[in-house]
Amino acid sequence: MSRTVTLRLPDPLYETFRTLAERENRPLSNFIETAASRYVESELFVDEFEMAEIESNRELTQSLHRATEDAKSGRGRFV
Repeated sequence: MSRTVTLRLPDPLYETFRTLAERENRPLSNFIETAASRYVESELFVDEFEMAEIESNRELTQSLHRATEDAKSGRGRFV
């Protein structure tokens, strides 16, 4: 289900959003929705290059596996 949200934007930011939305031939609301979605996605998930770097770090992956096993068995505590 969709929800309607009202937000207040300073005039310069509004004009920037409006201009960018027009360049992409999209409604302003769709532009803002897409921009917000992209921001959230970038904050929640690592991209393929970051994941490759993580997976190539053997010491880190071993530590993560040990931590996962410790959590499963109830060893340690979360802070």
